[in-house]
Amino acid sequence: MPIPHSNDGANELPIITIETPVNQQLKVTTMLQVYYGYGHLQKVVAEMVATFLLVFVTCGCAAISTSDEHMVSQLGVSLASGLIVTVMIYAVGHISGAHMNPAVTIAFATVRHFPWNQVPFYVIAQFIGSISASFALRMLLEPLRPLGTTTPSGTDLQALIMEIIVTFTMMFVTSAVATDSKAVGELAGIAVGSSVCITSILAGPVSGGSMNPARTIGPALADNNYKGLWVYIVGPITGTLSGAMCYTFIRSTNEPDQEVSLIKFGGSKNNIDEHVAVRYPANIMY
Repeated sequence: MPIPHSNDGANELPIITIETPVNQQLKVTTMLQVYYGYGHLQKVVAEMVATFLLVFVTCGCAAISTSDEHMVSQLGVSLASGLIVTVMIYAVGHISGAHMNPAVTIAFATVRHFPWNQVPFYVIAQFIGSISASFALRMLLEPLRPLGTTTPSGTDLQALIMEIIVTFTMMFVTSAVATDSKAVGELAGIAVGSSVCITSILAGPVSGGSMNPARTIGPALADNNYKGLWVYIVGPITGTLSGAMCYTFIRSTNEPDQEVSLIKFGGSKNNIDEHVAVRYPANIMY
């Protein structure tokens, strides 16, 4: 649309600027970058892929283990869970933060290490990745059941308390290595992956060791098994919020939150990616 510009009353022809579709597209792109940050689409896709692989590996191993422990043991399932988390942190942590877990995304946003306006996109991407992986397993492992679905072995209360404690532990470690500039950020993937492995070994016999609403809801839909589903929503969210807040309170640093959030993998600052709050392949989870 032609837009005339004033020439302050001079006897000259008005200057007309024509907005082409290309200019309009650039304006929209610029507005999206200002509001959501640079590379927003790439971050969302990275979260979707990372969550897909997380659920595909963990639930696939769990399903095979349930069918035949001689093929994959319970310990093997826990090791696979920790290893895939470690691998994904180093693979896409520098792009999206490698959350792979709606509870982790919400927790980081709550303690101001992640922008709230990106939370819905991350959560949707994580659930899409989880559900896609679950139905892919259903097709590939037919007729194996269950498909790595996590359900309480005892009472719902026992499973809930276990999920809160192990998710608190995981998030406490994650906050330590991902948000504290004095921590060894380069080893964050190993630290977080190890915490997932350790807590999975402990929680497996009680709650299944989900620690992740997306990791539970995807297989539940594919397996049509919703027993104790609320436990794996309330538990991980409560645990991650508690873990993140606890470490934020005790963090040993004199730097303000904004400065800490700008520290990236390798200790450099990046003003373009400042909304990916943290160091290392940052803000992860499971």
